[in-house]
Amino acid sequence: MTDPAPVAASDVPDSEHRGMIDLLPAAARPYALLARFDRPIGWWLLFWPGAWALALSGNAVARWDLILWFLLGSIAMRGAGCVYNDIVDRDLDRQVARTRGRPLVSGAISLKSAWLWLGSLCLIGLVVLLQLNPKAAAIAVASLALVAAYPFMKRITWWPQAWLGMVFSWATLVAWAEAADMPWIPGLLLYAGSVCWVIGYDTIYALQDVEDDALVGVRSSARALGGKVKPGVALFYALALALWSAAVWRMRPDPLALATLIPIGFHLLWQAVTLAPANGVNALERFRSNRNAGLLMFAACLVVGQTL
Repeated sequence: MTDPAPVAASDVPDSEHRGMIDLLPAAARPYALLARFDRPIGWWLLFWPGAWALALSGNAVARWDLILWFLLGSIAMRGAGCVYNDIVDRDLDRQVARTRGRPLVSGAISLKSAWLWLGSLCLIGLVVLLQLNPKAAAIAVASLALVAAYPFMKRITWWPQAWLGMVFSWATLVAWAEAADMPWIPGLLLYAGSVCWVIGYDTIYALQDVEDDALVGVRSSARALGGKVKPGVALFYALALALWSAAVWRMRPDPLALATLIPIGFHLLWQAVTLAPANGVNALERFRSNRNAGLLMFAACLVVGQTL
């Protein structure tokens, strides 16, 4: 195997846990980086929508074990998605400054090893799948078609962030199916709001790659919006809040229930107002802050769900 030094964690521009990766044996580091274990923001963003659904349906306390299973599944399947994405995008990644040091592109991991690592992560996802009821498990499996198609969306549409929104919000539907005799309209509204939220924050993330994406012909909502990125992000965040408000109202038609969304509303407003599209550091900080946004939304769903 090629020396993994070229993809040391310190070479990853937006790594959050370089020290943790550096503690691993040298042979294991490229695999951890390929699955983005140094960047936990990804699995938090995949985890939160499922946790919201469990909380809003009133099952967060009774099914606390399922929340932990969802977290494990988010870590494994987000890692699997990153490995698959890098396999598909390895030629594009060679042309982009931020991604040309990734393990598969640099040669630290062979293509065959990447496929084996992908399979291992999927086996962990299978263990989580077996914890679900049949309806929820079937909905979870249905997401695989969306996941498989996602890496190709940036080649055929200016809005791959919308497709990512459907993928990263899918846990909402899975978790909602775990609730017995629960009306589906609130769950679908929660899901739609999450899709808008993902479009907003991933547009912010895409700002880091606008110049490189233009050079290699990769499309994104950040490029599509151009100079209107700030109002565009604000619009998607506003749509998310409107849909979440409708979901909460369907569960509990009470102004006090809607008041639980005030903290996340102010947080998303802060992101949109203080976003500096030309500043990559600013964009990355706003993107990462959505981990806190997810927590604020979970708190709102938990309060409403526990008072049903």
